[in-house]
Amino acid sequence: MTAMTPGSNLPLDTTRVTVDVAAPVRLDVSGLLLTADGKVRSDADFIFYNQPSGPGVSHRSGGGSAPDSITVDTAALPPGIERIVVTASPDAAGQTFQGIEPTATVRGADGGAVIATFTPPQLGSETALVVVEVYQRGGVWKVRAVGQGYANGLAGIATDFGVSVEEEPAPAAAPVAPAPVTPAAPPVSHPVSPWLGGTTPTQAPPAPAAPPAPPTAPATVPPGAGKINLDKGRVNLQKNQTVSLVKGGRPLLSQVKMGLGWEPAFRGKDIDLDASVIAYGPQRNHLDSCYFGKLSILGGSVKHSGDNLTGDGAGDDEVIVVDLGRLPADATGLVFTVNSFSGQKFSEVAKAYCRLIDAATGEELVRFDLTGAEPQTGVMMAKLIKQFSGEWEMTALGEFVKSRTVRGMVKPAAQAL
Repeated sequence: MTAMTPGSNLPLDTTRVTVDVAAPVRLDVSGLLLTADGKVRSDADFIFYNQPSGPGVSHRSGGGSAPDSITVDTAALPPGIERIVVTASPDAAGQTFQGIEPTATVRGADGGAVIATFTPPQLGSETALVVVEVYQRGGVWKVRAVGQGYANGLAGIATDFGVSVEEEPAPAAAPVAPAPVTPAAPPVSHPVSPWLGGTTPTQAPPAPAAPPAPPTAPATVPPGAGKINLDKGRVNLQKNQTVSLVKGGRPLLSQVKMGLGWEPAFRGKDIDLDASVIAYGPQRNHLDSCYFGKLSILGGSVKHSGDNLTGDGAGDDEVIVVDLGRLPADATGLVFTVNSFSGQKFSEVAKAYCRLIDAATGEELVRFDLTGAEPQTGVMMAKLIKQFSGEWEMTALGEFVKSRTVRGMVKPAAQAL
């Protein structure tokens, strides 16, 4: 293992490498596929939490409990892509890197062996970094330590690298820290979660604009708010994507309904699934669980509609109502789960979904359709996490668990926060 310094580089003896970036706080990590002119070919070359995969490059979320990572498969990169830039910015709005030095770890993606580490020195007012880059020189793929900081966030980096921003792109700012290698731009900052973690990407040339929403989600990512919000109407999430429950600049703090539905697969027999929600405090401590056997928790701010024994019929099978404005202050995380008490596996279930509805208007705000299935008896569908700013974020999970009851979901759901 090599401890790298700014500007140093190493040849890679493997075609697949993973870069993770860890810090004392949660980071947003992204990767950009760049051509010889230092630009992306299109917005599809910007890989981040809401667009987690592209040709030869993928993003993995650590969920706040582990670093996010960018994996680069140099053998699968399209012709003309000469380097991959990995960037990072603090998840908290307006937070700089002062006192929270990140460390990038470059590993072999298949075996996990550590190739190199890099900690950018002397950081201060930077709100975004080009951390490292994976690049090709003379037919050989290498990794270079960059550590170039920028004062205007990830949106500026994205714009500099050619990513389009639909809403008032943030002007690019001059780098605030000298870099021996490449220029960089500013990142988008987001409200920090009660659970902190870190992530890291790879590569570093010029910088592109704020991340646009993935093709599957109707909303786009505005500069300065790294996650999709509700301003453009209903949001369709894919697994591990996140939406900020903000509309018109105001956090959604009214009553919402989480509707969960499913059908027996292939005209199979009736299936008795149970929808539940598990409430947690800031330290992932279990507060209470709301399910068919306990229809109201947390002073009535969370209520369950009751048990559906068959899953038959159109519409939501079970509904959980959450009054976001009335939740106790220590309730900072909610995980929505579905279990098969009868022991039938989710491979016998079709069209499972969850959707968040405005209880006052009946408007569907967010939807997540479970597209895969595993022969397990439990699934974590989605989580709501309260940010330090007071707003809530919803993330699609789609993680399967071996558990027939909500009791068995408490520990894995805590780990998913």
